[in-house]
This record gives sequence, structure tokens and C-alpha cells, in this order.
Amino acid sequence: MRISGPVLDTDDAPALARFYERLLGWPITELEKGWARLRSPAGDTKIEIQHEALYAQPVWPPVEGEQQIMIHLDVMVEDLDAGVAWAKECGATVADAQPQKPGYHVIMVDPAGHVFCMCRGTVQ
Repeated sequence: MRISGPVLDTDDAPALARFYERLLGWPITELEKGWARLRSPAGDTKIEIQHEALYAQPVWPPVEGEQQIMIHLDVMVEDLDAGVAWAKECGATVADAQPQKPGYHVIMVDPAGHVFCMCRGTVQ
């Protein structure tokens, strides 16, 4: 067995798929009204995006009684500042709360409210 990749819920699957297509440079390989799939150029990992009518954006940092983060993505970049700048150009925002020491990663939020980390490291 192996995990092929996550599925993210949202209220606008095509828009979120286009965000990740631009951010990662992964092509959208399938797109329907309420669902999309992106696949890495190597073909070994995918991200699926599905419409959820009752989608509620997670809150970061966590707040009791609010929608919690269930999963987050780590996006590896060799140049952290350039990666953060690119993510912002694509439509992400830098989260207000950054509890870890600076220089290794930056917590970001995609247009649908999902948290992801832009992490400094070797890209393979």
C-alpha cells in the first residue's frame, strides 16, 4: 500500500485547483464541476480537490469551538523567501501566527483557508 496524496475539501473546487496548479506547477489532469485532480510532473503524487457544500474554513491558530485544521501540506522550496513571495503572488497569505523559529518554514493559508507550510529544504 501507499498513499497517493491528499484530498482537500472546499466550496470552489475549480478555483482551488487553479491556485495549486499555479503554485506547484502541477497540471490539472481532471476537472469537473465539483472535483479536480492535479498530478505531480513525476506522476507519483496527486492532490484532489472536492466540493463540500458545508465547507467551513479552518481557523489558525486553533480556537476552541471553531473548525480545526485536519491536515496541512508541506511545500519544500530551496529559497524560502522566494517561495513565500511566489505563494503570495498566487493568492496565498502569510498566517498571522508563526510559532516556530524563523528561517525554516513559514505558515501560509491558501485561498480556501487551508493551512500549508512553505519549508526550506532540498527539492527533489
